[in-house]
Amino acid sequence: MKKQTSMAYRGLALALLLCLTALSPLARFSKQSGRGVDLSYMDTTIKPCQDFYQYANGNWLANNPIPADRSSWGAGSELYEKNQTVLHEILEEAARNTSAPKGSAARKVADFYRTGMDEAKIEAAGAKPLADEFARINAVKDATTLQAELAHLHRININPAFSPSAYQDFKDSSRIITWLYQDGIGLPDRDYYFKDDDKSKELRQAYVAYIGKMFELLGDKPEQAAAEARTVMALETRLAKAQMGAVELRNPQAIYHMMDVAALDKLAPSISWSRYFAAIGLSNPGDINVGQPELLKEVSAMVKDVPVADWQTYLRWAVVNSTAPYLSSAFVNESFNFYGKALSGQKEQKPRWKRVEGTTDSMLGEALGELYVARAFTPETKARAQAMVMNIKSALRDRITQLDWIGEDTRKQALRKVDAIKIKVGYPDKWRDYSALMIDQSSYVQNVLRAREFEIQRNFNKIGKPIDRNEWGMTPPTVDAYYNPNFNEIVFPAGILQPPFFDPNADDATNYGGIGSVIGHELTHGFDDQGHQFDADGNLKSWWTESDERNYASRGALVEAQYNDYVGVETLHVNGKLTLGENIADIGGLKIAYYAFQKSLEGKPRPASIDGFTPEQRFFLAFAQNWRRNTQPEALRLLIQTDPHSPTRFRVLGSVSNLPEFAKAFGCQPSDPLVRSEKDQARIW
Repeated sequence: MKKQTSMAYRGLALALLLCLTALSPLARFSKQSGRGVDLSYMDTTIKPCQDFYQYANGNWLANNPIPADRSSWGAGSELYEKNQTVLHEILEEAARNTSAPKGSAARKVADFYRTGMDEAKIEAAGAKPLADEFARINAVKDATTLQAELAHLHRININPAFSPSAYQDFKDSSRIITWLYQDGIGLPDRDYYFKDDDKSKELRQAYVAYIGKMFELLGDKPEQAAAEARTVMALETRLAKAQMGAVELRNPQAIYHMMDVAALDKLAPSISWSRYFAAIGLSNPGDINVGQPELLKEVSAMVKDVPVADWQTYLRWAVVNSTAPYLSSAFVNESFNFYGKALSGQKEQKPRWKRVEGTTDSMLGEALGELYVARAFTPETKARAQAMVMNIKSALRDRITQLDWIGEDTRKQALRKVDAIKIKVGYPDKWRDYSALMIDQSSYVQNVLRAREFEIQRNFNKIGKPIDRNEWGMTPPTVDAYYNPNFNEIVFPAGILQPPFFDPNADDATNYGGIGSVIGHELTHGFDDQGHQFDADGNLKSWWTESDERNYASRGALVEAQYNDYVGVETLHVNGKLTLGENIADIGGLKIAYYAFQKSLEGKPRPASIDGFTPEQRFFLAFAQNWRRNTQPEALRLLIQTDPHSPTRFRVLGSVSNLPEFAKAFGCQPSDPLVRSEKDQARIW
């Protein structure tokens, strides 16, 4: 499902994920013993039923400080670092290979990486590669030319005011339609513009100062730059006021408003929408979903009453902020000082090769991913992962047959949906064609902009054509996974199917507790507060009765209240409503994985204990150890306010405290902190 993005980094959530799973040198890797649970991580002075997160990870947490170029360090970080090392080898080899045919995917990957690593050329160029963009902005004189410039910037994935995209119709998943979605702000979330606590005020001041410094780097005098920064902040604040907040955005019904061009003309009459769509390459946009109509109303009003000069200032800011990571070090450093240091608590930047590698993966992900898979993902690993997914899917089906809070008609629909879930493991069956993308060695930032435009146009070209259900939304090296309600599919890239999450040499208990709980998590998303609104075919069509809705809501209310009580950092509590779906998926995923593990033991001798721990104990220890993480307080504050996932400590404690199976495995007593009373347990799965 399309999420809110910011102008600062399109896909800020991904940027934050890379900060949080970003990694330190290979010396920090934990060696894989093939035994799954690492005893050296544990603090056995803590009782497991008192604080299982500390019990499983206490020594690791104490002995693994966050590297200076990271805002967080954890298990995913180690794996991400391992994948980066493999990708670095691939890219360096490609860059040295001058025999790759011109125009081939391998040559484009190599040329893209070379330009990003050519520091001398990038430093000498400064912001000169953006000269044509600034000239276009300077030529804006009225509403007509402003509209043309908005369309041009949207074509290269710089998104002032709002953003266009191509995505599935929520109510007819068999077709791709045009979407218009809120965008255009540089802070992570609309609420950052309005909260009146001291930290929020401090961040806004830092943001305005950052904007001013960037205008100075473009050659403006300090007084002028400061005034321009205030202009940008005022304009963004006005946009933010008309946007939806993070909780509201989780409701698919709230962001579904179908219109045609004529309806858009009435909604936002200051923009000629036919001309706009033609300018972005959509002569016939067809049906259009407007995610946030109030925002487009406000943009229309702003086209009329905001002076052209202010729009020019805002558009210049949009361009430089979006491209700063690919310009000379002065721009890179200022961008990092705000987004890395002030916002996320990161002390130092990652080395250039890691930054360029990440950009290469983002822009040419499947071309690079094909090389990664050949080196790092065996057919045997894929087969074993697929078998585990199928077993966990079967366990989910079994659980659905036993749920006591849904009616029989709903149960039939749920079983139909789980049977229809498509599973994608490792990498796409067909690799993406990059032949239409021009990459050369003249300019790094221009290569980035062309790659962005290529991707935007590739997506627009889907409109009106048959759905490609084999397409992937993540690149193969990605350390993550997802459930897509519109495709009714779960996707596990090769990048996450590696130790410590999935280790072919480890025992089943730890694999089910590790990657198994992640698989279960993604599967249950099809049946949570968002997922249950989509049917087996991926259409936004509720298949629950009012009774089912009430039963689910009452159980979900227990989860919301539980997580609301957790204090994430300083006095800032977890937002139980924002994190509800992910918390339910954590709890449900762990339970489903546990039952799948038990199911895998049927007809076999009971596995022996290892290192004094029963299979069930190792299952829960693997789950907890995979969520080990140290995080800077600034990053925690940011994530608590914007991320639908809870901090990792509470992902562990909140989940195990709802499972009687955990209490049984460790002999917990009713008075222990991690034993919730029966009436307080979230009994959804």
